[in-house]
Amino acid sequence: MMAHFLLFVLVAAAILAEPCFVEAAEPAQSSEDTAIHVPTPPDIVDKMLELARVSSDDLLYDLGCGDGRIVIAAASTYRCRAVGYDIDARKVKQSKDNVKRHKLETLVQIKQQDIFKLDLREASVITLYLLPEMNDRLVPQLKTLKDGSRIVCHQFPFEGIRYDRMITVKSTQDGAKHDIYLYTLPFDTVRPPQASLDRPAGR
Repeated sequence: MMAHFLLFVLVAAAILAEPCFVEAAEPAQSSEDTAIHVPTPPDIVDKMLELARVSSDDLLYDLGCGDGRIVIAAASTYRCRAVGYDIDARKVKQSKDNVKRHKLETLVQIKQQDIFKLDLREASVITLYLLPEMNDRLVPQLKTLKDGSRIVCHQFPFEGIRYDRMITVKSTQDGAKHDIYLYTLPFDTVRPPQASLDRPAGR
């Protein structure tokens, strides 16, 4: 419940902030999708890519790419290959238009696919801005990534997995504080509390 309230606050902040990308005049939620589209402020995008140590050797996947701003920033700044995935046909079209506008067609692809059915093994960097339950649903797919691959989560961490680093950044675009979490494969799972292991039996 708290995660959904926080997302509502960020939606409001995003609406008030001046967008750097042209947004389509459409509802925030598509009939094709259960996710609410909340654009990540550009300065937070930059911090996510910086935290992931993106380089020109990487192949970055953005799952739920919205208007394409993360894949465009990655390709523009680091000259890496990047693929954005979204199930919403309108967002896919918007992303493709933005990629074309930035003249990045040789580095960036946008695909309309269900992120929960993707083979992620080719990626070396994954970026996520999804609700916690969606993050957790992706974990089996993410575990197939090569060792050393990096995952960056905006705002919502994985349940039961230890992150390598977490930073909090106040965006100059929307004025809100944003948490960014870095994970490196293989995952380091969090052990259950010791007290639950030492409970007396036979009671």
